[in-house]
Amino acid sequence: MKKIFLLSLCIVAFSCGKKKVAIEQVADISCGQCQFGLNSEDGCSLAVKVFDKAYFVDGFNIDDFGDAHDAHTGFCNVIRKGSIKGEIKNSRFMANTIKLIEE
Repeated sequence: MKKIFLLSLCIVAFSCGKKKVAIEQVADISCGQCQFGLNSEDGCSLAVKVFDKAYFVDGFNIDDFGDAHDAHTGFCNVIRKGSIKGEIKNSRFMANTIKLIEE
């Protein structure tokens, strides 16, 4: 009986765990440190704002979209819009795709 109870408890615990939520939306994209005020990494790193919260990005680099310090288009100087797909895992955005929307 004790084994059945423990097995049931394990099944319930695993089924109540956090589910992965696929995210597909238009979001703000910029430098996490320069534009979004994130400070858990040193130097400039790509970040997205999803559901009004900024997350560092894994899967893409800040310079993948041009010079991050360009005065007019660089992520350290401007916040740009982009179509993003991915998921949030361990407080980071795991990006599958990022496509900038040119304005």
